[in-house]
Amino acid sequence: MTSPPDVPTSTNSRPRIDRLWPDPATDLDDEALLATYATPSVPNPSDPAALPDLPTPPARPWLRMNFIASLDGAVTRDGRSGGLGDAADRRVFDLLRRLADAVIVGAGTVRDEGYGGLRLDPGAVSWREAHGLARQPTFVLVSRSLDLDPTSAVFTQAPVRPIIYTVPGADAARWAALAEVADVVAAGSVDGVDVDPSWVRADLAGRGLVRLHSEGGPSLFGSFLAAGAVDELCLTVAPTLEAGDAGRISHAHRPAPTGMALAAVLRADDELFLRYVRRPHHTS
Repeated sequence: MTSPPDVPTSTNSRPRIDRLWPDPATDLDDEALLATYATPSVPNPSDPAALPDLPTPPARPWLRMNFIASLDGAVTRDGRSGGLGDAADRRVFDLLRRLADAVIVGAGTVRDEGYGGLRLDPGAVSWREAHGLARQPTFVLVSRSLDLDPTSAVFTQAPVRPIIYTVPGADAARWAALAEVADVVAAGSVDGVDVDPSWVRADLAGRGLVRLHSEGGPSLFGSFLAAGAVDELCLTVAPTLEAGDAGRISHAHRPAPTGMALAAVLRADDELFLRYVRRPHHTS
């Protein structure tokens, strides 16, 4: 997760973002940034820095993770990742959502970061319509316990009916209540104790949602990484040292080394935006 969902985006002036690599350019407009972050149209591009045409769909589901971390690796400040972000990070955050068919977030992050309904602004909606995308991305939540409030703005203000992936044995009463406001789906085997990331990705693809964008949190990232289901990481490096006991951007019960290739480096003042894609030999 990067910028908080409740920080407004400036419409009068945009923070300057320069591309350092590839193809250095200064003060990128939105179209140039969208092209920089476009989803590759092939599973593992031989040149990860190549900029594909918009909005070519990928050949298979493509899962992008978006996070922010301090220079010393802290993923939060005062318990929230939003405390590390600024206007430039928010600009990238909004544009990455614009490119997505679905935005995937863990239930804990939804609660901790104070998510509301996922609704893009009119300019983003017009851009999506012009490029053959649905007007709004689908909001996808992942929760084993279904500890979610069905009266939350996440559901009541959603322009598209959200999807919740959970385990088959989740609480029946919570399931019934949430089924009134979202599609609740059992993801994985009947005896599974965790949501199966590969199952989630395949099910979303079956719904025609192939450009998958996740905003965390670390446990969700770790589970998808351990399943070999992560294709890309967009990491904002905040120019601060935090110390403290904040965690890393990913957390899993077992190591999951995954080779990544640098695809783009951008800069806003002292802040860096790094884009990495998975190397071809790390294919799920």
